[in-house]
Amino acid sequence: MAYWFLVSAAAISLLGMVFHGVVGGKIYMGNIYKSDLEPLGKSLSLVSWHMFTIMLFVGAVVLFYVASHPDYKLAAYPVIAMNALGAVLFIFLGLGQHRQLITMPGAYLMAATSILAWLGLS
Repeated sequence: MAYWFLVSAAAISLLGMVFHGVVGGKIYMGNIYKSDLEPLGKSLSLVSWHMFTIMLFVGAVVLFYVASHPDYKLAAYPVIAMNALGAVLFIFLGLGQHRQLITMPGAYLMAATSILAWLGLS
């Protein structure tokens, strides 16, 4: 296993979590609260936003752990799959009717995390 690839993937996920949860959360929720969404839609949007933040945190913790405890490398595969599929979703939707997604960092963050983690396990 390549320790530094796993640590790099974990660091990207952790940095993404901080940026997404703090900076992005303020911007996003400011826009949502100003929107015409019903209160339930605003609440569900808040939960969805922060579930992604939690996913980034859990992925970072798992990858840091696997980097230090190679015997648990199987735990990294769901994190790799989740990030790879998330990147594909961003790109697929961004190339379709949701072009603004291509300009957002989600696809790149998730792709980099999955590629580096995969290289770390190879």
